[in-house]
Amino acid sequence: MIRTLAVENYRSLRKLIVPLDRLNVITGANGTGKSSLYRALRLLADSASGGAVAALAREGGLPSALWAGQAKAEATSMRLGFAGDEFGYAVDFGHPVPTSGEGATPSLFNLDPEIKRECTWAGPVLRPAALLCDRAGPAVRTRTADGGWHRTQGLRPYDSMLSELADPQLAPDLLRLRELIRSWRFYDHVRTDADAPARAARVGTRTPVLGHDGADLAAALQTIREIGDTGALDAAVDDAFPGTRVRVEDNGGRFEVRLHQRGLNRPLGAAELSDGTLRYLLWAAALLTPRPPSLLVLNEPETSLHPDLLRPLADLILHAAKDTQIVLVTHADPLAEAVAKGARRHRVDVNSVELVKESGETKVAGRESLLDEPLWYWPKR
Repeated sequence: MIRTLAVENYRSLRKLIVPLDRLNVITGANGTGKSSLYRALRLLADSASGGAVAALAREGGLPSALWAGQAKAEATSMRLGFAGDEFGYAVDFGHPVPTSGEGATPSLFNLDPEIKRECTWAGPVLRPAALLCDRAGPAVRTRTADGGWHRTQGLRPYDSMLSELADPQLAPDLLRLRELIRSWRFYDHVRTDADAPARAARVGTRTPVLGHDGADLAAALQTIREIGDTGALDAAVDDAFPGTRVRVEDNGGRFEVRLHQRGLNRPLGAAELSDGTLRYLLWAAALLTPRPPSLLVLNEPETSLHPDLLRPLADLILHAAKDTQIVLVTHADPLAEAVAKGARRHRVDVNSVELVKESGETKVAGRESLLDEPLWYWPKR
């Protein structure tokens, strides 16, 4: 489980260190940095698949992503990291080496940041004795089984050691960390408009994990029926829509969602459902997954939901938190309150983090000094 998330010089997150628990509820007014925190987690996940540099380039490159507020000196690097019970990881992005000038090879990729430092370590705090892999520029050293170091040269500045050097023989710990991060799951504003993929019939295959666009909703619901917690699915639907049942219909291999509601002579198809009803079913499929991830991050799941659905959604989130760590980013106080209220019944600890902005910088509300922050050390260049 992740215990600490650290971000430095990313958008409004100049120096933010956040403690995490089993279930984390991130709140704050519009513009306080909730979306930036969500994006920072996604960038960390992208590092495991070699996509962090490309993701930053799509944001306009490092100049657009860097902290631009008041400071003694202009920010020149952006750092992301996390630490948990088993592993910690940190990455330092910096400006690329200029390719202009006499004798230099010109490049059109000057918006791509470079990875200057990367470290993984054992345990919750970076210490020299806990280092497992240490990358400085193109050089990487990896701790061997006998306590020595295996050294590698030639890593390209836009490649992460997580994606390039996770060798089961030379770096088994790096491989385990990479697979851990790759198991993280993100859901952000799933579509429910008239043309949403979830409204159309799709070829059905076993789907233990709902896709990010929700296109495989019917298959995901049927997978829960066959190998997951059918009782929890039925209870979640009845809790939100009393007297209602959800079924999946097979039409020549193409699956369609059917909602049987009390008082109606025929079931409703996904194309007929309201945005809120469809969105709730999508969250049910995501949160009742038969294959829980190590970390599940939800960004504003309350969007387009009727207030009456926030308490059933909170119960779904609390149910999922028994098997996976969850970060819930929300601007709906009623949802945060419903989660807090139901936590005792579900026997889940809730870590509530309210973000505020002071002079353009995102901070944790109520934190009065550095002593209130979790212990964290960045690797030095």
